Amino acid sequence: MPENLNALADSTDMVEALDRLQAMAPAVESVSLVVAWFGDDLRAGSCKVRPGVEVLAKSTTPASWSVNGVSRASAFLVSRDDQDRPVYGGTPSDFAVVQAMKVRGLRVTFYPFILMDVPPGNTLPNPYSANAAETGQPAFPWRGRITCSPAAGFAGTVDKTATAASQVAALFGAATPASFSVSGESVSWTGPSGDWGLRRMVLHYAHLCAAAGGVDAFLIGTEMPGLTTIRSGASTYPAVQAYRDLLADVRSILGSGTKIGYAADWSEYFGHQPGDGSGDVFFHLDPLWADPEMDFVGIDNYMPLSDWRDGFEHADAAEGWPAIYDRAYLQGNVAGGEGFDWFYASASDRSAQVRTPITDGAASKPWVFRYKDLRAWWSNPHYNRPGGVESGTPTAWAPQSKPIWFTELGARQSTGAPTSPTSSSIRSRRRASRRISRGAGGTTRSSAPISRRHISGGAMPRTTRCPRSTAAGWCMWPNAPPGPGTRGPIRSSRR
Repeated sequence: MPENLNALADSTDMVEALDRLQAMAPAVESVSLVVAWFGDDLRAGSCKVRPGVEVLAKSTTPASWSVNGVSRASAFLVSRDDQDRPVYGGTPSDFAVVQAMKVRGLRVTFYPFILMDVPPGNTLPNPYSANAAETGQPAFPWRGRITCSPAAGFAGTVDKTATAASQVAALFGAATPASFSVSGESVSWTGPSGDWGLRRMVLHYAHLCAAAGGVDAFLIGTEMPGLTTIRSGASTYPAVQAYRDLLADVRSILGSGTKIGYAADWSEYFGHQPGDGSGDVFFHLDPLWADPEMDFVGIDNYMPLSDWRDGFEHADAAEGWPAIYDRAYLQGNVAGGEGFDWFYASASDRSAQVRTPITDGAASKPWVFRYKDLRAWWSNPHYNRPGGVESGTPTAWAPQSKPIWFTELGARQSTGAPTSPTSSSIRSRRRASRRISRGAGGTTRSSAPISRRHISGGAMPRTTRCPRSTAAGWCMWPNAPPGPGTRGPIRSSRR
């Protein structure tokens, strides 16, 4: 039986998953097609990003596996667990990706994705240690941890130096739109064989999307706070400029008919506040958000919607809320609670529920520190604060100039999900990834537009068929059982 046929119906997992998605959530209008390559190091200057496979030798029909002109035998081989099972599903073949983009009239957002294949027991220098002298990086980490080495805040850090800029440049690589050969719906690499930078991956898929007839939206990157907050000087962010350069090149390939954005982590989109005692506050992504080629502010939104604890001897129960599932309680935490009214200053404060109010002294702009206050962030000019002193001139951000898209919006399937939406074990995340990426073209995600009043008080400008948010996610393995390692169906709401 074919590997990508696990359902009773005589169709591939991807086709069956889409059938069920549209049957259970008929209001779905768009999907995000997530296609992953694999990073192998948390050090930006050493990390290669390559397409990967589960096995190096396998016969497939109707076409042999090939990505960016790389054959299966030459691809990166993903790690295996102690039972000799691949810990990730491999990168789908370009042929399968093209077929997946031709999806039933649904709008498609293309989502290049990085999975970090850093196996247990590795001997790589850990950038998050003094002088990067510690041996061994965390196993299968989040891509958002890719950073300079040594990282900011550790002895010997290269942050705020020219070396940091060099490390960022090494991660992005030197690919240009002209580094590829396009023939029909096939895209191959013609640049240097050793260039495995971010630009190669993203520009490859921009070309592939164009060759397939185009997509509605395209993301140039997702959740890279460890990278975007690297500085080469006191207030210079080289990765932000590198993303702007990449944005211009993707636009040159896809044209004006595609909405292009960056999907920032919810802890990343609103600014860089290093907490190093300097008092620095920089709206570091504003040059990217304000770029004329940027169509929207993308946010992967997993902000906590509760602070519920077991039993009823805790702060929220003492306030009279009956349960974590109470609708009014959860709604009140959309623009309230943690990240809006208060924060935890330490792990011990979190354990004891010692809440520190979010204030801003004489400046009286507490929204600067409220990651949940999207309305104020979107509606106001932004002023950097080097050394804690507010600048006299605003950043490039023009209030209300770009719509906000929740490029991801979701929670895990487990008790307490609203309290910690993205908390799960490394093993569970790897297991979910295997299930997701075994489909012919990656995962699909149901489009679930939410009320604009939660973003902008009803004043957010419209773009074509927007606003948009994307519920994560719809598992490409149709018979995947519910559980901590499975992303199950999320129904969308009608407009």
